[in-house]
Formats: sequence, C-alpha cells, structure tokens
Amino acid sequence: MVMMAQNVTGKTLTICQNCAINTIEEGIALAQSGDTLRVERGTYREYNLFVDKPLTIVGIDTPVIDGQKRGEIFRITADNVSIIGLKIINVGVSYTSDHAAIRIVKSEGFNVSNNELEQLFFGIFLEKSSRGRIANNRISGVAKDEYNSGNGIHIWYSKNVDVQDNTVEGVRDGIYLEFSDSVHIRSNKSRKNLRYGLHFMFSNHNFYGDNTFENNGAGVAVMFSKFIEMRGNHFSKNWGPASYGMLLKEITDATISDNIFEENTVGINIEGSNRIVYERNQFIQNGWAIKVLGACYSNTFRSNNFLYNSFDLSYNSRMNDNLFEGNYWSNYSGYDLDKDGIGDIPHRPVKLFSYVVNRTPETLILLRSLFMDIIDFSERVSPVFTPDNLADTKPLMRKVE
Repeated sequence: MVMMAQNVTGKTLTICQNCAINTIEEGIALAQSGDTLRVERGTYREYNLFVDKPLTIVGIDTPVIDGQKRGEIFRITADNVSIIGLKIINVGVSYTSDHAAIRIVKSEGFNVSNNELEQLFFGIFLEKSSRGRIANNRISGVAKDEYNSGNGIHIWYSKNVDVQDNTVEGVRDGIYLEFSDSVHIRSNKSRKNLRYGLHFMFSNHNFYGDNTFENNGAGVAVMFSKFIEMRGNHFSKNWGPASYGMLLKEITDATISDNIFEENTVGINIEGSNRIVYERNQFIQNGWAIKVLGACYSNTFRSNNFLYNSFDLSYNSRMNDNLFEGNYWSNYSGYDLDKDGIGDIPHRPVKLFSYVVNRTPETLILLRSLFMDIIDFSERVSPVFTPDNLADTKPLMRKVE
C-alpha cells in the first residue's frame, strides 16, 4: 500500500463562474503551498494548467474542464498534489508530444482520484514519479488507430504507485508500464481497448490482482520483466487471429495464480519465460488454453483446471523441462481404480492435431472429425512428435475448487 503524504494545512479558495476567482489558472496562481482549490460546478475552458506547488484541486458536483483539443490540461511538477472529482474532456492530439489530461512529472505523494476523463489522447501520464495513488477514475476514449491514440494510464520510470478501481476503455493500451517497479494494479476494469488491456515491459516486483481484461485487441502483454505476481484476474473474450488473454515474453521468477482465462483465442502465450509457477488458474473454453513457443524452462503447472478448450496445450519443442502435475483436464479419459482422486494413467495434454493447425491453420475445419481423433489417440499411446515426459502424471479426477 502506498502511503500518501499530506499537504500542509492551508486555506480554501473557491472557483466558480460568478466568483472573484473564475478560472482554475487564476486560482493556481493565487494559491499558496498547501491550499485547496474548490472548483464549483460549471464548464471551464482551460488547458496547459501548470501546478508547481503542493495543492489540492477538488471538484464539487463534477465540474467540466474542457481543453478544446488545444493541448495538455494539467501538468503537475510539485510534490503532494491531489486532483479529485473533475471531468476532463477534449485533450489535444499531437504527433510530437504525448498530451495528457493529467501529466505528473518528477513528483511524489500525488493523488488522482474520482475523475472522469473523456475525449482524450493520453489519460493519466506518470513520468519519473513515485509514492502516489490513481484510484476510482473513469477513463474513456474513442481510439480508432494506434498512431493517433494514447494510453489510458501510462506509467514511465516510476515506482511505488497504487492503481486501483479504475475503469479504462476505448484507448490504445488500457494500462501501460515501462521501467516502473513496485507498482500495485488491482481491481481495475480494462476493456474494449484498441491494443492491450495491460501492457508492461522492463518492470519488476509488481503485483496485479483482481483486474478484468475483457474484449481488448490482443489482451495483456507482459514482457522483459521479473518477480511478477498476477493473482485473481479475469482475462476474457480477447478474440482475433493474433489475440490472447495474456502474452508472456522473457519473464522470469513469477507467480500466476487464481486467474480465469475464458473465451480467448489463446489463454496464455508463453515464449522465453522461466521459473514461473502457474497454479489454481481456470482455463475455460479457449481456442488454446496455453501455447508454449520455446525457450521455456523450469516452469510448474499445478492445480489448474482445463475446461472444454479446443486445445489445452500447444508445444513446439521436442524437449520438456517443465512440470505438469495435479491438474484437472476435462478431456482426460483415464480411470481411478483406487479412488484416491488421482488418475491411474498419465494424461498427455498435447494433441497431434495442434501441430497440424499451427503449421496449416486451414486444417482447423477438421477439428471435430473422427480422423483427427484417431491421430490424436495414436500420438497419446505412442508419442512421436511430443516429448516423452510431457505428461501430467497425477491428473485430478475432480475440478480444483
């Protein structure tokens, strides 16, 4: 949990269209460090607002800050600044500058909460900032193309940040992190975004929990990072020829547990990722539950449920250094004579047909054919294309609760 620094107690200045102070720009100029600007209901057509002192800017009855598509709205360069309860619209689009509704630069102790951001380029943009909170914001864009759209919450070279209970949709990437450590992202909804619901690179020691990533262009991308914990998230309805619930590329020493991967083209796409523990995850009605593309070693898959996927596992290597043990497979056809809840014969989760489809996608129309069932059965009995040790030796007879 990020501990928020408190502003020094100051006075309150009221801003309204009939007040002595009738613009936010004027209020910032007149305020002293530690003051509160109380922005009353109304529409304020302002942009390029620079906050260079510790202030609390709080909206009453959700006042509208209209940037008229002319540039950035707020740029915060001071510590201990709070932006609360505003509706910010019409951020300017630029191909040379990443205009944002709220940009926070080299600041600590910030609090951005309970705001509505619409018609934006970038939403909330952190740059070399730390010990802050982004919570309960609703960020909504109308992204059509990647080149002229930005990210909902963009975190760059920042650390010790809480991102909680936000809703982000209609932007390029819902939540984006790069070179940002010790970030907690929890209970957010990121959906209907053009590219990724969550996208992060070169960011270590981060936690992602209880988030929903739904109906995004390509789900979630997790790349070049280590010491990651992803727990209790829901990845669903990420469909498309190059789509997945989650992409893992060059990830090490991570825990992925208690997540739901439901109705995705690929639940998890894994490449070059090692020493990851996958446990108590639900893979439900995906095209492929898991695709392992190579250079993946010392990973453990335990106590997961694989339920009614077209393919539970795709594997493109002849060598296996990963452990599959104690998972439930809905298509397991073995038996349990000693009634200990564990199948008496190993389960081989890789279908030969998955190799065929990976090389010739058009053959997918034969998925339910008897001929393919016979080929898959023969591969399970006498493996030729799959590693001999790629099997769950203790398949569960009942689903993991």
